[in-house]
Amino acid sequence: MKKWIPALLAGALLAVSTAQADKTAGDVVDDNTVNASVKAALIENKTTKANNINVETYKGVVQLSGFVETAAEKQEAGRVAAGVDGVKSVSNNISIGSKTSMGTKLDDSVTTGKVKTALMDADDVKAGEINVETKGGVVQLSGFVSSAEMKKKAGEVASSVSGVKNVQNALVVKAN
Repeated sequence: MKKWIPALLAGALLAVSTAQADKTAGDVVDDNTVNASVKAALIENKTTKANNINVETYKGVVQLSGFVETAAEKQEAGRVAAGVDGVKSVSNNISIGSKTSMGTKLDDSVTTGKVKTALMDADDVKAGEINVETKGGVVQLSGFVSSAEMKKKAGEVASSVSGVKNVQNALVVKAN
C-alpha cells in the first residue's frame, strides 16, 4: 500500500458533512471508510483516472459520478467500487465525455461556480449535499438528497443558469 493511502483514509474519516446528519456515528465512520477505500482503489487502478471520478457513500451505497473519456473506464470504475469491502451497491452515474480545450475548461469552471451559487441561494435546496461538475457546458448534479422535491428543484435551478447546455441530474434520494 502506498504511503499516502493511510493519510487519505484518515482524512476521509474526519470529514463529516451536513449530508450525514441523519446517520449514526457508526454509519458516518463506515461510509467514510468505504468512500476512502473506493477512492484509494480507483487511484491504484491503472485504467481509471480517479481525479475525474467523484465518490459519495450513503449507508453503504456508493455513487460514482464525474466525466471519463471511455465506456471501458466507466465500467472498470464500477467494477472496482463494487469490489471494495463494505460496499452494498454501486450507482454508476459517470458520464462519458471527450477531452475539452483549456478555454472550455475555464468556461466550465465558471459555469460550475454559477450553478453552486444558484443552488446556495435556492430555497429548499441543501447545496452542501450536492456535487456539481461541468464538462462542455453539460452540468452533472450528484450526491444524496433528502427528497424527490429537492432533487427536482436542484435540476430546475441548475437548468436556469446561463451557460448550462444540459443538466444530468444524478442526485439520489436517500433511503430511510
